[in-house]
Amino acid sequence: MNYARSLPEVFTDLIRQLTTLMRTEAQLARTEMSEKVTQVGAGIGLIVGGAVLIMPGLVILLQAAVAALVNAGIDDAWAALIVGGGIVVIGLILLMVGMSRLKARQLVPNRTIEQVQRDASVAKQQVRKDDDSLQRAA
Repeated sequence: MNYARSLPEVFTDLIRQLTTLMRTEAQLARTEMSEKVTQVGAGIGLIVGGAVLIMPGLVILLQAAVAALVNAGIDDAWAALIVGGGIVVIGLILLMVGMSRLKARQLVPNRTIEQVQRDASVAKQQVRKDDDSLQRAA
């Protein structure tokens, strides 16, 4: 059976299929994002749980370091000051490095910006080249 569809029928069918495709793609994106959010939530929960367990363990290790210094003949107060001071210095260094990495200029996507600028430059050169070719041909 060979029947030809009219142009409006073809156009209507095309619009219907595109609409269906867009809905399906949007649903897939929503489903995938929901899965990703669940993964991120689980990851954050595990990180928090790990941090909760690591902190008391670190305190115990620091107390053991103080006890080792006391056993080595250093006064209790000085041993606590040495260990506490060392940890504070390490913490401050980590804090400063972390803060410097969060500054706005560090978060700018420089490589992407440079690539877009190169692409724009190449496009401008191509347009000029095409324009020159058209002017010579005329």
